[in-house]
Amino acid sequence: MSTAQRATVDALMRQAPLDGSLPPERLRADFEAQMATDPNPAGVRVRPSALGGRPALTVEPDGAPVAGTILYFHGGGWVFGSPATALRLTAALVRRTGIRAVSVDYRLAPEHPYPAAVDDGLAAYRDLLEQGVAPEHIVLAGESAGGGLALTTLLTARDAGLPLPAAAVALSPGLDATFSGESMTTKHDADPLFTRAELVTLVAHYLAGQDPDQPLLSPARRAELAGLPPLLLQVGSNEVLLDDATRFAVRAAAAGVDVQLDVTADVPHVFQTFEGQLEEADAALDRAAAFITAALARA
Repeated sequence: MSTAQRATVDALMRQAPLDGSLPPERLRADFEAQMATDPNPAGVRVRPSALGGRPALTVEPDGAPVAGTILYFHGGGWVFGSPATALRLTAALVRRTGIRAVSVDYRLAPEHPYPAAVDDGLAAYRDLLEQGVAPEHIVLAGESAGGGLALTTLLTARDAGLPLPAAAVALSPGLDATFSGESMTTKHDADPLFTRAELVTLVAHYLAGQDPDQPLLSPARRAELAGLPPLLLQVGSNEVLLDDATRFAVRAAAAGVDVQLDVTADVPHVFQTFEGQLEEADAALDRAAAFITAALARA
């Protein structure tokens, strides 16, 4: 355990906690500035593309890629974020697996409330299939809201009768828009980034007055999970969103899904972003890459 590294990351995140009351335009600008990274991170090639009628970034490894596609969804509470803000994570997975990724710029609230993001996720997956990419060569992945979107894309693809991908990876996923998990209270002081109140304010943009207690908004509570492919959920123990992942994993296992719940102690939301700065981040990304590689090999 990297005690000093974890303390540094916690202090850094406490300098910029979420203020859900800020206008979406300000949230977007601040997050883009915070997550700015080299447009050409080491070990990968990045180019603009499109998928499912939406802009995207295609991230490919240097050299010949391994067969497969990671369909990636960025985080940002369905209000901010972009493929550029998730590039650090996307590139980390591409480097470790040798598999190309396509990161989708799905529509954001409040301009495009629920179900716009879910519709875009399904459209992106359907487009890959229509391009001739075999479902067993696809893995869905994402962080935070994007981790939730990866899993709801699975649900909508299953319900649409589409063949399902080899697996999905969700990093600190948001899976309960009612924010009813016990960790919303028990992790209030431990979480350096979020509080329940700030999340409620932020996600109200996406809900636009709709009931949050429904399967595609709160799948940890309401979704029927049978029939999903293998899943990996990674989460930190210092997250108010901890119970989103744990409750979803328990319900998925009860439904017969092959699911791995990977909880890392004393780290915050999407701690994998701190690759190269936090030992636990590198180790978690290594495990995620191994899971993706194994899932594609089995398929």
